Amino acid sequence: MQLFRSSLCVSSFLFFGIFVMNSACHAADDFHRFTITNTAEKQYVDSITLSPKDFGGVAADSKWRVRKEILRGGKQEGVDLITLDNGQMKIRIIPTRGLSILDMQVGDFRLGWESPVKEVVHPQFVDLDTRGGLGWLDGFNEWMVRCGLEFAGHPGTDKFVDNTGAEAEMELTLHGKVGNIPASEVELRIQKEAPHRITIRGTVHERMFFGPKLELVTEISTIPGSQEITVSDWVTNRGAGDQELMLIYHTNYGAPLLEEGAELLAPIKSLAPMNETAIAGLKSYTTYAAPTPGFSEQVFLTELFANAEGETTVCLKSKSGQRAASISYQTKQLPYFTIWKNTTAKADGYVTGLEPGTCFPFNRRVERQFGRVPKLAPGETREFSLTFGLHLDEKEVQKITQKIDQIQDGRKPEISQTPPQHD
Repeated sequence: MQLFRSSLCVSSFLFFGIFVMNSACHAADDFHRFTITNTAEKQYVDSITLSPKDFGGVAADSKWRVRKEILRGGKQEGVDLITLDNGQMKIRIIPTRGLSILDMQVGDFRLGWESPVKEVVHPQFVDLDTRGGLGWLDGFNEWMVRCGLEFAGHPGTDKFVDNTGAEAEMELTLHGKVGNIPASEVELRIQKEAPHRITIRGTVHERMFFGPKLELVTEISTIPGSQEITVSDWVTNRGAGDQELMLIYHTNYGAPLLEEGAELLAPIKSLAPMNETAIAGLKSYTTYAAPTPGFSEQVFLTELFANAEGETTVCLKSKSGQRAASISYQTKQLPYFTIWKNTTAKADGYVTGLEPGTCFPFNRRVERQFGRVPKLAPGETREFSLTFGLHLDEKEVQKITQKIDQIQDGRKPEISQTPPQHD
């Protein structure tokens, strides 16, 4: 185990292999903190397991643990992995892959999917330009991965202004870069007072000379003993000029929750097929088929109703109604919601994506035509917050179903029979 002195106001020492923090140093702070990575300060922890005893017994009854390790072998060589166990649920977070979330698990129930990509692939083995800009798929196996930040969506040609001020063309790759950028800062925070929220906070920089200078700060947090996590993101333009932003939360669900007869519940205001292939699925867009070899993906573009506070909720429910997984967020922050149905054979990646975003997954050139590519002014920050929940009995599922029904409030969705027309 390697420990480096923290740059924060922390007095620490190693005693019989246990990292102890001096809480007096945080008298004016609401959190205990432990630095895992800070590239500016040359701080990095290879592996460690932290628990209540290392933080004065905070929330000891929940028996929470946070473990940081480095994966070895194959394409996952050198990948940092953090397992946050809140005493009820385990969340695996990948700092090396833009702080994506690999999966969540309660008991024997895992929320994630079985991708043909089996290892947690290090970005050094991902060539985003391969197969016509589809190289992003070489590492795609996370439960939640962000698409963005400069661009997201389909690969293809787009225009931009180069360093000479002239209009030029560039080839955009699938879903952008941020999911393949290692975090420069990672920190564990424990709230001192109840409810003792546990947070992994990190910073990812998508920046280049003569290019975007975007900063993502994320907090992935949970309360000990709960079956819910919150992802709070802040994206800031650190450049001196306006910068376009695209961000999609590509959240992916496979078996056992995804199955024949599983159902999507969402308060849909409007819906359209993304392309001609999706038209065939319009009559059954809320329900799922069993694994079907040769199935061609179907994508639906929606906008959702929200409640009086501006919040919307969607969920994927099992056929029996005994299990569900939900997402709640503000439609003002994420006004568009994409449904990706890929009920192909298990070996090919049986999965559905529920994807809140600032845009739909068209190429940036197309999204710009529809006015769905916002710009950040110099120094401007946009905030995004999503809460993900697991509902593992009939009563819990009924409760989240009622919440969605209340938002829908009997209103019928407007369904287009044709894809959006664009250049």
